[in-house]
Amino acid sequence: MQIDRPNVALIAGVDEVGRGPLVGDVVTAAVILDPTKPIAGLADSKKLTDKKRQALAIEIKEKALCYAYGRCNPTEIDELNILHATMLAMTRAVEALSTQPEFVFIDGNRLPKLAMPAQAVVKGDSLVAEISAASILAKVARDDEMIELDKRHPEYGFAGHKGYPTKAHFAALEQYGAIDEHRKSFKPVQRVLAQANGEG
Repeated sequence: MQIDRPNVALIAGVDEVGRGPLVGDVVTAAVILDPTKPIAGLADSKKLTDKKRQALAIEIKEKALCYAYGRCNPTEIDELNILHATMLAMTRAVEALSTQPEFVFIDGNRLPKLAMPAQAVVKGDSLVAEISAASILAKVARDDEMIELDKRHPEYGFAGHKGYPTKAHFAALEQYGAIDEHRKSFKPVQRVLAQANGEG
C-alpha cells in the first residue's frame, strides 16, 4: 500500500502499546525522524525480537529530531474507557514533542484531537517509518515498566506476559486478587474483584 506523504518537513508518527493488557498504563510515543539520519530495520515492533527492539530504540532516540511519550494510567482508563484513554495518550505524546509537527500519521483507524492535520493509517506500524519508530519506543517503554512492576509483584509474572490476559495472569488474579495497577473496568479484573467481595 502506497502512503501519500504531505510535502512538509516535520512529519510525526504516533503509535500505542497496551490497549489489551489488564494492568498498567496505555503508552504512546510520537516521533519525528531526521531524513538525513536514516534508521535501517524499522518495522512493526511486534514483529521484532526484544533484542532488536532495544537496539532500535536506542538508535531512534539518538537520531530522531525529537520524540515524546504520552500515557493514561489505569484510573484514567477506567474513567474514560480504553479507546478514549488511548486517544488522549496520543494527544499527550504529540503535545509533548519539543518541536511541533506540521503533519501527523496515526496508527489505526481513528484520529485523536490534534492541533495539526493528521491521517490515520491502518497497519501504519508496517507502512510508515515514523509510526514504526513510535511503536518501537512505546513497546520498549511499556515492557520496561512491566519488568519494574514484576520486581514489586513477582507473583503475577508481569515480566513474562507483560500484563496481557494469559492463563498465568488469570491464575495469579484468582489467587492474589488485583493490585492498584490493575484496570478495574476490564471484565476479567471485575470478575475477580466481584468474587473477592462475595458477589460472584
